[in-house]
Amino acid sequence: MGVLSGKAGLVTGASRGIGRAIAVELARNGAHVAVGYSVTADAAEAVVAEIRELGVQGFGVKGNVGRPEECQPAVDSVVERFGQLDFLVNNAGITRDRTLAKMTVEDWNAVIDVNLHSIFNITSAALKHMVQRGYGRIINISSVVGQMGNFGQTNYSTAKAGMIGFTKSAALELARKGITVNCIAPGFVATDMVDAMSAEAQERMVGSIPMGRFGKPEEIAQAALFLIAYGDYVTGQVIGVNGGLYM
Repeated sequence: MGVLSGKAGLVTGASRGIGRAIAVELARNGAHVAVGYSVTADAAEAVVAEIRELGVQGFGVKGNVGRPEECQPAVDSVVERFGQLDFLVNNAGITRDRTLAKMTVEDWNAVIDVNLHSIFNITSAALKHMVQRGYGRIINISSVVGQMGNFGQTNYSTAKAGMIGFTKSAALELARKGITVNCIAPGFVATDMVDAMSAEAQERMVGSIPMGRFGKPEEIAQAALFLIAYGDYVTGQVIGVNGGLYM
């Protein structure tokens, strides 16, 4: 019996990286978890298999959270399968890095749609279920880049900063309905995105982190677990998990 036994919810962008780590950590603590994905079905099913091995329910939910018409059916499928929706982790995201002078409209719109518009789309779909039950835990996965900016990521930092504003306003509106809304802002984490960088770029990046290393996806997952399992009096907050990169 884990601390989240009897709870169920959806983690978007959960087929790899931080999303995968969050889904598995919540399952390890007793939650039934729907694994949201848009393209990588095989990777999502691998996460589902890992979740089921922990003795809880899991299934994959396909949908592009940047498209409003795909979000309500995705959320409804979770409620139909689990009978409830206790938590929503908005983790889905993409990058299209270019300097502002070289950034195209397509680069801008793609990142804003998937990283920012998505949290309105999927949260709106989830609210009717949470409000009806008088309970919900919503976590938006932002980024340290949304707090301090980053070269070549104007679109990404704009989206991630927008998530913080969304979090604070939604928290104010939903507090009296038994729903908390919080934000986790990871620093540079050892995921596929970082692995794709050159050794020189990684070394330079690590040199800027006071703790002298990249974060682990599991460390972000532990913050999500805290907010869902123990954060009953925590709402509208931005939890930085960044090794001291931004204070």
